[in-house]
Amino acid sequence: MAELKALLFDVDGTLADTEKDGHRPAFNMAFEEAGLDWHWDEDLYGELLAVTGGKERIKFYLEKFNTGFQKPADFDDFVKGLHASKTEFYKQLMAEGKIPLRPGVERLIRQARNEKVRMAVVTTTTPANVTALLTNTLGADSESWFEVIAAGDIVPAKKPAPDIYFWAMEQMDLQPEECMAFEDSANGIKSSIAANIKTIITINGYTKEDDFSAAELVLTDMGEPGVPFTVLSGASYDHHYLDLALINKVHKELYKA
Repeated sequence: MAELKALLFDVDGTLADTEKDGHRPAFNMAFEEAGLDWHWDEDLYGELLAVTGGKERIKFYLEKFNTGFQKPADFDDFVKGLHASKTEFYKQLMAEGKIPLRPGVERLIRQARNEKVRMAVVTTTTPANVTALLTNTLGADSESWFEVIAAGDIVPAKKPAPDIYFWAMEQMDLQPEECMAFEDSANGIKSSIAANIKTIITINGYTKEDDFSAAELVLTDMGEPGVPFTVLSGASYDHHYLDLALINKVHKELYKA
């Protein structure tokens, strides 16, 4: 029987509601600073989330929603500059405590750390964004709790491609059956499942209509003692919040002889 050795966490939407309350306003702040009249409201941003990666999202916006924009000759550098500015604004929002972790996230991560379960971050967001989120919510040393930070452009093909998961497992010398992934979106689960990693989903406002039929367990959130999650799909084995006991039960059922 396969042994569960590592938890692999997506970031945006999974650990915190960073998309709506962090990345979106940070993009808008960067646009304003650059003298652009662009504004991404919540509905538009939901459509832009079809594409992963901030630079890629800007390009998608111009290709599909703002086709009249005259691209400068140094377009790639223009996009990189906008994205770098957005990252600085995002870090500022994080430092101001504007984006808390989702219910149950800190509890689960601390439990895994205490019980010496290996952990990694597997995300398409930039390393700077990961650092900002972790250090401003879990503490200055919290990045060190994760054996691997697989983030940003570390692989050419971003989610829904499985490359970032393959890279993380290679760095940790792990097999898919030794891992459990935590995602929140269709692109996320396409990535983890393509890497043959079983996946638990916590939905959010942007992803609640996504197809999660490939997930082992779909929850509204990770829940807390006294503030239970709602199970949308899969078996919770009479648990009311996500902890290592429940994760191990899900894993054991999947890989039982």
